[in-house]
Formats: sequence, C-alpha cells, structure tokens
Amino acid sequence: MSILFSRRCEYAIQAVMYLSLNDDHAKMSIRELTKKLSIPHPFLAKILQDLTRKGLLESQKGVKGGFTLTRAPHEITLLQIIEAIDGDSFIHNCVLGFERCDENNPCALHDHWKVFRDTTVNMLASKSIGQMARDTKKPQFIL
Repeated sequence: MSILFSRRCEYAIQAVMYLSLNDDHAKMSIRELTKKLSIPHPFLAKILQDLTRKGLLESQKGVKGGFTLTRAPHEITLLQIIEAIDGDSFIHNCVLGFERCDENNPCALHDHWKVFRDTTVNMLASKSIGQMARDTKKPQFIL
C-alpha cells in the first residue's frame, strides 16, 4: 500500500492508467480490468462508479458495455484521480493531525511538510495519466 494514498486510490490510478492505453476508446469491461490488474471485482466496481460520478469515466451497461475515459489521457492528471477518490485532505491537513496548523500556528514539521507537499502536488498535477501508463513497465500494462 502507498504511504500517501488509500488502496482505493491506488486501484483507481491503476484502472484509469490501464483504460488510457486503449487507443480505440472501446469500452472495457470490469471483468477485463479485474483480470488484468488483479483487483477484486466488487471493490473495483465501486471505484469505477465513483470515477464515473466524478466525471472521469463514462459507463455503459450491457453486453457491449464497460468503461472508458471521458477525456483524452493526456488531459487527465494523477492529481485529478487522487482528489476524486481520496479528496484533497493531504494538501490541506496537518501532517501530524493537528486541527489548526498554518504559518501563524505551525506544528514541528509544518515547514518541512509544506515543501514536500508543494513539490508533490506540483508533480501530481503535471503528470498525465496517459504518459504514466506509457512509462509504466509493469507486465499488466503491456497490451
């Protein structure tokens, strides 16, 4: 499991990355995604429904149904997927869990966390899901 994101978010990223490799934009079934990515079917179904509600995916039921991206892969950033599933609390919350932590009332790690957080957010916002999928060398991402 990732140190920053939930398991749900990890699975969402993997599923959207895999969908982005589909050049002909045909709908992909949950069955194909779960088989290729080794994600439990019921868990992935809920994640894909959430991504559909957030406008990142569209779905169609039936024999020729499945999921596809609503935009080109280079237009979807990693940060958009993370915010759709986990929200933006890691951007705004104190790393030590204090309710109020800001420049005027900092925790012991505030300044260090701010540098790390800002660098991380910039990286996540600059990475398109399409580029990440092409750069991933995992066997399940070889179509």
